[in-house]
Amino acid sequence: MKENHENKIWLDKKAVQDRPFYFSVKRITDLFLSVIGVILLSPVFLIVGILVKFDGSHGKILYVQERVGLNEQPFRMYKFRSMIPDADQKLQTLKNKNEVNGAMFKIKEDPRITKVGKFIRKYSLDELPQLFNVIKGDMSLVGPRPPLPSEVADYTDYDRQRLWVKPGCTGLWQVTERNNTDFNGAVRIDLEYIKKSSFKFDLLIIIKTVKIMIKPNAAY
Repeated sequence: MKENHENKIWLDKKAVQDRPFYFSVKRITDLFLSVIGVILLSPVFLIVGILVKFDGSHGKILYVQERVGLNEQPFRMYKFRSMIPDADQKLQTLKNKNEVNGAMFKIKEDPRITKVGKFIRKYSLDELPQLFNVIKGDMSLVGPRPPLPSEVADYTDYDRQRLWVKPGCTGLWQVTERNNTDFNGAVRIDLEYIKKSSFKFDLLIIIKTVKIMIKPNAAY
C-alpha cells in the first residue's frame, strides 16, 4: 500500500501547543465524557471482561503496554487483551510478514489474535479501557494514536510532529483510512488533524467513531 506523500505537512510547534483555552476546555470535556462513558458502558466492560477471561488462552483481562505520549513522554496504556498471553514474544517471528510500510506493524490475519480478540477489535471494544487513560490525563478522546517506543525510535523529525499533542482513543485516521493506508499516510492524516483541530472537529470525529463502532470499517 504505497502512496504519494510529496506534499508533507509541516507544523509550527508553538502555534500547535500555545492554545490554552482550547486545551483547557478539551481536558474538561475529555474528563466529563470519559466518566459518563465508563458509567454508561459499565455493563459492556463487564461482558467483554468475562469473554476475554474465558477465551481459552488463560491470559489476563487487561493488556497494559508502554506507549509514547505528549512530548515523547512514556505512559502505560490499557486495553482489553485481544491476543494470546505471549504475543509480544512472538512478534519478532512475524516481522517479515508486516503489511504496512514504515514504523508500525500490522498484518490482517495475525495468528496471535484470539477469537474473542478478533470480535472486540472489529467493533473497537478492546479500546474501551483507554477511557481510564483519558481520566488520568495521559490521553485525550481525540488525537493521534499513541505509538510504541520501538516505533518512535525510527521516527524522523517530520513523524515526531504527531507527538506534539496528546494521543487519542480515536482520531481522524480511525474514521477515514484506518488500515487502508501505510505509516506515512497515517502520519499525514494525524498532522492534518492537528492542523485543523477544533472543538467542532473533535466532536465530528467522536460522532463518526460511534458510527464506526456500530458499523465497522477496516479495523483488524
